[in-house]
Amino acid sequence: MTTRAKLTVYSALATALASLCMLPLLTTRGWFTHALLVVGVISAVGAGLRRSPLYRWSVPTAQVLVLLLLMLIGFAGSGMTGGVLPGPSALRVLSRVFSSGLDDIVQYALPAPPTPGLRLILVSAVGLIAVLVDTIAVTYRRAALAGLPLLAMYSIGNGFAGKQGGSWIWFCFAAAGYLVLLFAEGQDRVSRWGRVFRGGARGTVTSNQVSLGGQQVGVLALALAMLLPVFLPRWDFGLLDSGSGGSSGSGTGLGRSVTSSLDPMISLESALTKPSDDVLLTYTLDSDLADQTYLRTGSLDQFDGASWKLGSTVVSDLPSTLPTPEGLRDPNVPRVEGDFQVSEKLEKSWLPMPYPAASVQVPNRGDWKLDPVTRTVVPVTERAIRGLRYHVTSLDLRPTADELRTAPTAPQDIRDRYTAVPSDLPTVVAQQARAITADAHTDYDRATALVNYFTGPQFKYDTSVEGGTGSNAIAVFLRDRRGFCVHFASTMAAMARVLKIPARVAVGFTPGDSKDGNTYSVTGRMYHAWPELYFSGYGWTRFEPTPSRGVPTHYTEASSAPTTAPTHQPTAAATSAAAVPAPTSSSDCTAKQRQLGECGPKDKVVSQAAEESWLLSGQVLGTLAVVVVLIALLLVPMFWRTAVRRRRLGGGGRRRPGGDGPTELTDAQVLAAWDELVDSAWDLGIPPDESRTPRSAARRITEKADLDAEAAAATGRLALATERVLYAPSGPVTTAPLAADVRTARRALQAGAGRRGRIRALLLPPSSAQLWWRISDAVQTARAAVATGTGRAVEAVTGPVRRVFTRRGRSTPGS
Repeated sequence: MTTRAKLTVYSALATALASLCMLPLLTTRGWFTHALLVVGVISAVGAGLRRSPLYRWSVPTAQVLVLLLLMLIGFAGSGMTGGVLPGPSALRVLSRVFSSGLDDIVQYALPAPPTPGLRLILVSAVGLIAVLVDTIAVTYRRAALAGLPLLAMYSIGNGFAGKQGGSWIWFCFAAAGYLVLLFAEGQDRVSRWGRVFRGGARGTVTSNQVSLGGQQVGVLALALAMLLPVFLPRWDFGLLDSGSGGSSGSGTGLGRSVTSSLDPMISLESALTKPSDDVLLTYTLDSDLADQTYLRTGSLDQFDGASWKLGSTVVSDLPSTLPTPEGLRDPNVPRVEGDFQVSEKLEKSWLPMPYPAASVQVPNRGDWKLDPVTRTVVPVTERAIRGLRYHVTSLDLRPTADELRTAPTAPQDIRDRYTAVPSDLPTVVAQQARAITADAHTDYDRATALVNYFTGPQFKYDTSVEGGTGSNAIAVFLRDRRGFCVHFASTMAAMARVLKIPARVAVGFTPGDSKDGNTYSVTGRMYHAWPELYFSGYGWTRFEPTPSRGVPTHYTEASSAPTTAPTHQPTAAATSAAAVPAPTSSSDCTAKQRQLGECGPKDKVVSQAAEESWLLSGQVLGTLAVVVVLIALLLVPMFWRTAVRRRRLGGGGRRRPGGDGPTELTDAQVLAAWDELVDSAWDLGIPPDESRTPRSAARRITEKADLDAEAAAATGRLALATERVLYAPSGPVTTAPLAADVRTARRALQAGAGRRGRIRALLLPPSSAQLWWRISDAVQTARAAVATGTGRAVEAVTGPVRRVFTRRGRSTPGS
């Protein structure tokens, strides 16, 4: 490996080691693998461009453009054509994701959930640092200055991580990477000195390696930096200090960090795309509608165009009795008692409860806080729910369709807050919402029309679709009509807001499976999202727009025709029969089974098709295309070298230079055979020496490779034939089959090179550098031709004008 290649590798390694300090920032580590791939691609692009005749400044420019393309492929999939080529909206989608990441930085405590925006910020930051380090250390050969961007990344990552980061560990990794980079630069400098100052007295050390003294100084400095703070007084500042900076995530009194360390929508999407049969909790509920009762963990009431999220950031201590639900006219309704047992499998979640809960009893009330706006009970620590036993008393609200239809208009403050939509909401959302509800005259009828529209046969439940609840995801969902509960719930809620119906998105679980009597178990397959719509007198009510999932509400099934204001809904009427899958002839098929799609083989076939459709997704195909292109580029040297060998030695049944046969060989054929021998030796570890004669070069190859007698004789014959062509053009004509001699010598060279040498000669033959030289010559020739043509064109345009002014100046009196 050349010293420049070592610098490239070690600069990438230094960036990767320094970026480890950002691992504590998110709850998962998948983004780091993405970042490592980006660093590798950027380093490979730099290594390739530095071997070309381009200007040095063009290398970092190209690396930044490649980084932008990688970010578009990774985070703006909906704006890409074929998953690889940027479409007209790709930059706009990427900007929206980046803006959501900036909002997430403010909203979430550490470790934060891996939202697309946060992953984009981290991966792009590591990529930019990789470009800077590679540019400074390799392109401009100033490795010492490359420590500045590495230090900046470590300082920012450690500053955000704070106490949770273990900063001394990350400092050790970052410093080690920087020292390795400095050692590599030292070797590079010594090797370049060696090319200038050759020779020396007998016994003089000519190694191009950095002496052990320099390495010992670097290791000693790193050890002192790690050990010295132990014996010094503690300060509240400095790069090694973990006591300050960053968000600790503690929530005392009122605070944002308690509610911000968990994003339920991100967790929900992950659980839906990777369902499991693990039992998350079991419960008993003394209600005749227990098999239709959802367990709500919380609701997301703010829609900013990028996602639905929790708008409230203020929580209070969990009271023994919860306040009266928002909008409820009569709180004196029947109560439902429930006992819940959480398993060890559920580690991060807000508290699942029937809605609306009236009171909650938990063992340690200090571990929980209440968001009074959304009635969400959130943990102070993320694992407070693990193995928890608790008791919930909830209100048994059962409004009828007629009651909701005649409900008065919501208060103005409710309408202002829960009907707000972003300014960039696609127009198709409002257009379709108004078209679907054109014949509806009440908010309830409009909500029912939306439910019937989404549960109709034109929409399919498909978890292979890319997640997201933002404006762009809603537009794609309405166009493709495929998605899972997150898409159905967020889209219906957005449409309801457009129609001035207060709406938000709730998350939680569908009703559990009955084990025995009134005991139910909830598994990882029951994660769900649904819209909640506000009706005065009854508060927030659930609607179910997702086909083949969940249970339809009784007030949307009980009455399909209004009693006061008749509503004729052409769109809804055509699809109302398909609100749930068609039942089979069996009378044992319950409403819940029909909604879950468990009554007929047709639904199972659709479900299986949805599970397999990911194979044809544009993102997967685009990723495969990128991988194929990269592999093809890596194999270009091997293919080029194979083609050159076949052209020199013959193949395909045609006579070629150096080919076998009893006929006379031309000078070109002899020289082609000799070139193949020299290049074969170069590929297997013996670089050419152009200062030697063919006979001397053959002797050098024979001695260095320790060829056997047969291979040495073949090499000698090749050298003799080449000398006749070069030095005695009128001498005897060569008739020997030189291609056979080349193959004999090449087999002997391969035998002496070992397995590793043979693999390198096959995949990355050093002689393929000639291809780069040819490309460089072609580029320089083209550049010179362009410069010459441009000069002639400029002269043709400006010459006549210049001559006119020259003649006019000469004719001026007194000149």
